[in-house]
Amino acid sequence: YSSTDPSPFCNLQADDVESKIREIIPPGFCTNTDDFVSLLEKEVNFKPFGMLLHTYSIHNEEAGEDITYQIYKADMTCPGFREYHERLQTFLMWFIETASFIDVDDERWNYFLVFEKYNKDGATLFATVGYMTVYNYYVYPDKTRPRVSQMLILPPFQGEGHGAQLLETVHRYYMSSPTVLDITAEDPSENYVKLRDFVLVKLCQDLLCFSPVKLMQGFSQEMVTEAQQKLKINKQHTRRVYEILRLRATNMGDAEQSRSYRLDIKRRLIGPYKKKQRELAKMRRCLRPEEMTNQLNQIDLNLQREQLEESFQQLVSDYRRVLERLAQA
Repeated sequence: YSSTDPSPFCNLQADDVESKIREIIPPGFCTNTDDFVSLLEKEVNFKPFGMLLHTYSIHNEEAGEDITYQIYKADMTCPGFREYHERLQTFLMWFIETASFIDVDDERWNYFLVFEKYNKDGATLFATVGYMTVYNYYVYPDKTRPRVSQMLILPPFQGEGHGAQLLETVHRYYMSSPTVLDITAEDPSENYVKLRDFVLVKLCQDLLCFSPVKLMQGFSQEMVTEAQQKLKINKQHTRRVYEILRLRATNMGDAEQSRSYRLDIKRRLIGPYKKKQRELAKMRRCLRPEEMTNQLNQIDLNLQREQLEESFQQLVSDYRRVLERLAQA
């Protein structure tokens, strides 16, 4: 801004924006356009940190050409990466509501970075697309459980498939390690769950245990074991993969197949309701009749059935979107 305008109605002062920004941005940030533009000249010297894991291309309609992207794995031993990460992580504060900074001195953190690789004036340059942090938890006696903590694709690159490329690359990286038990996520958002569904279904669809014949026989321990051993997917996520792939194998226009699928999903969804019933059975032994009546009045069986049906329909809708995206991949 060029000036501030105090309110004519009361003695309000303009907010000190810079002091607020200084709380999250490391020292040395630019405060005017000329300094920022001059620093851009040094971008030609920037090179990605760490080890190259994956290279892929995406067709850009506006540019009329394929654009190349690369995914790297880095850590704090890479020269210059600590300072780069200090600046990179500030983006979390602008785009993720519950974001917080991590302890970079903990060696159990892994960092995965996505860059756009492009040419300008004969030089090869790299633009930051996004990144993911993963923490390696210990699992007794000799395993680790990588947990996705933060994942961000910057707004100019969202909706182009980079999140799926990044998550699949991270899964493939850990799949090769015999010490990894399975991969999880910390407090995943709804959008992350949808992304994970797509990536895991894509990885699992060619496993023999997920063949159409076996899918129609129901969820099995074979699926749990094979998904975990080969793809590092835990039981809960494997169950969602099964439900999505079984939907694809089910003719929902066939009354018997449709009913079988619906009952299979609802048997899982009804778990919390059955838990409530078990709690009520315990209450009958402990509560006075009038107290028990109050508890029963809080339970509307018709409402429970409506909620169960609503949950089922929402799941099927979400699963169909995963399958549609899979068909276009």
